Amino acid sequence: MLYPLTFRPLFKERVWGGRNLERLYKKPLPPGIPIGESWEISDRPGDVSVIANGTLAGKDLHWLMEHHAKELLGDAQPAGGRFPLLIKILDAEETLSLQVHPPAHKAAELGGEPKTEMWYIADAKPSAQLYVGLKRGVTRQEFERKIQSGEVADCFHRVSAKPGDAMLLPSGRVHAIGGGLVIFEIQQNSDTTYRVFDWNRVGLDGKPRALHISESLASIDFEDFEPALISSSAGNAPSATTLVDCPVFKVDIQHAREGETVQFEAGKLRIIGLLNGRATVHGGNESVEIKSGEFCLIPAASKRTEATFKSASTFLDIRFGTIER
Repeated sequence: MLYPLTFRPLFKERVWGGRNLERLYKKPLPPGIPIGESWEISDRPGDVSVIANGTLAGKDLHWLMEHHAKELLGDAQPAGGRFPLLIKILDAEETLSLQVHPPAHKAAELGGEPKTEMWYIADAKPSAQLYVGLKRGVTRQEFERKIQSGEVADCFHRVSAKPGDAMLLPSGRVHAIGGGLVIFEIQQNSDTTYRVFDWNRVGLDGKPRALHISESLASIDFEDFEPALISSSAGNAPSATTLVDCPVFKVDIQHAREGETVQFEAGKLRIIGLLNGRATVHGGNESVEIKSGEFCLIPAASKRTEATFKSASTFLDIRFGTIER
C-alpha cells in the first residue's frame, strides 16, 4: 500500500528568519513575514505533515503512524508513538539564541525531551559562523559569571561555515547558528530548547523572549570543547560518503550524474533530501518528482525503489540509528 511520500512544508515565522527559502527553493512562503523554518517532515503535536502525493494525499504522518507504523518504520522504533525524526530547513538571516537541548539523562527531570541533531550547510554568506561547544578551558563557574555580565557569547567556540560543511550536535552541546546561513537540519522528534542568551533582542510580540538559565546549566556538557566541522567534500564521489553515524540517525551524502538511477535497499525506511538538482523517485506503482529543497520519505514496506536524476544532483540519504526509545 505504501509508496514514496512527499509532504507539504510547514512554515514558521521567526524573529531571526528571512526569505531565502523562497529565493533558493521557490518555497511558497506567506508574504511579508520572516520565515525561519520550513518543517519538511514533522509529527509534532499541532504540527503534523500532510501527505502531498499519491492515493494517500491529504492524510498526515501521524495517521500513518497510527494505522501503518510497521509498514512505515520497519524495525525502527517510534518516539512516544510518533515518527522519530523531525526534518527542517532553517533560514537564519540573523543569529539565533545561544542555546542547548537536554541530554536523555536530564530531559525527563527537566520536563523536556532530548534532542540530538545535525546541520548541513546549504548556503552561507562569506562571514557566516557557527557557535558550537565551549572554548577550550571554559569552566562552569566562568560560564555562569559571563551569563551575569552579559558576555556569555565569549565562552562559545566559533567556526566559519561554508556550503558543504556539516556539524553533529549531540544533546548537551551549547550552540547557535550565526546570521547568513541556510541549513538542512535532521533531528530527533523533539522541540525542547533552553535559551542561554538572546542578544538582548525582543521577539515577534515586541517583548524579550524567555531565557532558561537553570535548565541550560543542568543540560550543558561542560567537557565539550571546540568540536570540529565535518567536511562533505567527498560528496562529489560516485559512492555515498557518511557525514554522521550516531545512535539517533545515519546521514550520507551522495552525488548523482544526470540520467543516473540510484536504487535503495528494500525493507529499510529512509528519507532522501535533495540539496540540488531534480529527480523522479519510483516505488511500487507510484512515482513522485522532487527538486532542490524537497524531501521524499521511502517507507520500509516499499518494494524496489529507485531515483532517476534529471540533472546532476546532490542528496542526503537519511536513515534511523539504533537508539532505544
